[in-house]
Amino acid sequence: MKKAQGLIGLAVVVLAAAGGFWLQRLHADRPGLKPDTTPVVPPPELSAGAGSGADASATADASAASAPRRVVPETLPDITLPDAKGTPRKLTEWKGRPLIVNFWATWCGPCREEIPLLKTLRAQHAQDRLEVIGIAIDAEAEVLKYARDIGIDYPILIGEKEGFEAAEKFGVALVLPFSVFADARGRIVTLKVGELHADEAAYILDRVRDVDAERLELTAAREQIADKMRELAVERGKKTAQSG
Repeated sequence: MKKAQGLIGLAVVVLAAAGGFWLQRLHADRPGLKPDTTPVVPPPELSAGAGSGADASATADASAASAPRRVVPETLPDITLPDAKGTPRKLTEWKGRPLIVNFWATWCGPCREEIPLLKTLRAQHAQDRLEVIGIAIDAEAEVLKYARDIGIDYPILIGEKEGFEAAEKFGVALVLPFSVFADARGRIVTLKVGELHADEAAYILDRVRDVDAERLELTAAREQIADKMRELAVERGKKTAQSG
């Protein structure tokens, strides 16, 4: 029951965020890649309360009823992709330190917007040994050029079709960007679908630090993050409406 409650909170974050970011799917004209329109749907035993606070579109709600279920794993899945030098790297190589695994592409506007934040987070949380891993779902030449031009200083793994398959292992329909936060034991604390904002990242990483220091149970961290992400989303929506 305790584990289920924690995953409910995790599902809430994914579902609440997913509704506003359906437009950042993979372009249909990208070679070898097709957009995936399957929404994230928690299994029945985890679905209680998962819809509260979610602003998912009517289209997503309608398709969710008949779509195959996607389950967010408890720990980081087994993923191997080549790095910027072409060397195969396993995601589990970074186990033992907190991680942000960020799925992105050079043609994705919100992905480009959040890269400076990811660089800053890595520097600010160096004392926690935080590592950022960028998984680029894009052509290798474009990724390497872009990373060099803007000075990405964290590890990058590259995979076009393989990157799509890697995203599926996290139980997420391919919406870019999305970020996975994991503790030092490789347990997934939460997933943020859509562009990551500084206030969201700060709150999540504080909870990850508390989990790693055993000041906070993982289940409680997930629940607190889910509640806070909904609160921040509402505040951001109000500001957007006022500025518009």
